[in-house]
Amino acid sequence: MTSPPSAAPRPSLPHLLRVTVFAIGALMLLVTVGVVLHQPLLIPPLAASAALVHGAPGLPLAQPRNLVGGHLMSAVIGFATLAVAGSSAWAAAVAAGLSLGAMMLTHLSHSPATATSVIVVLQAPHPLPFLSLLALGACLLVAIGLLPGRIGAHPVRYPVSW
Repeated sequence: MTSPPSAAPRPSLPHLLRVTVFAIGALMLLVTVGVVLHQPLLIPPLAASAALVHGAPGLPLAQPRNLVGGHLMSAVIGFATLAVAGSSAWAAAVAAGLSLGAMMLTHLSHSPATATSVIVVLQAPHPLPFLSLLALGACLLVAIGLLPGRIGAHPVRYPVSW
């Protein structure tokens, strides 16, 4: 049976292994730094960001400006929504929608970041530590994302743009 014409070609085994190893390494680094700081650094939106950086490094969504800016903007929107509407699933839904709109308006689209605003509204963390840890985690993902294109024959050299 043949693949449909719109299906992307299957990646080679060496490429799959490289992507997998670097994604695991990036996420393990977040866990390690979190353990050292006694703070959770690996949050689901950052895991999704790692998937974009390593699995689709050429997409605009995966670029450093979008990754870091999208997460920080969405977190700030989450804190603003939390301040106005309180912590509820309704407010979290509004924060996610506002985050999407703001990211599109500012050309900082990074889909995993909408979940960051949801986490802020539902968990109500302290703003300064949360924003600092989020920025650190996002920057570490970018730093680890730089390695595959410089170490091996990765088809896309990350980042495509800053």
